[in-house]
Amino acid sequence: MQKINIFLVGKQKEEYFNKASEEYEKRLKKFCSLKITEIPAENLLNESPALVEKALLKEAEKIKKALNLNPGFTVALCIEGKELKSEDFGELILNSAQKSSMVNFIIGSSYGLHPSVKNSADAKISFSKMTFPHRLFKIMLLEQIYRGYKIAEGSKYHK
Repeated sequence: MQKINIFLVGKQKEEYFNKASEEYEKRLKKFCSLKITEIPAENLLNESPALVEKALLKEAEKIKKALNLNPGFTVALCIEGKELKSEDFGELILNSAQKSSMVNFIIGSSYGLHPSVKNSADAKISFSKMTFPHRLFKIMLLEQIYRGYKIAEGSKYHK
């Protein structure tokens, strides 16, 4: 069974997001072994470019440490990434299983991801040119992973 890790910088606090996440986690048990790891975000007292860069670098160190414990095909989710149709995203997940039994998805903090994380990823994907709250994006990612598996099985879920 394919292993999927989602690394989310920040904490998911809102109950409605937690309930949506739990629903997709339950649905995905049929298709993969899923693990979601929340990586603490750096707190900033002010958002000067220098402090944001420093915070992103600290978050990058935490992400890289987590990835060293979970080597696999790594996908950075960032606005500069390639936009894919759901079918192509599903293929990426299934094809990555041929390269590694583990797929790691990285969702950055509200400041994004440090360039070193993006550059070390095997793939960079964007869901849109729009910006989304990273807590909501986790739900969107879970849904697209689920949709990818449903497409692969030929289900009517994807229309």
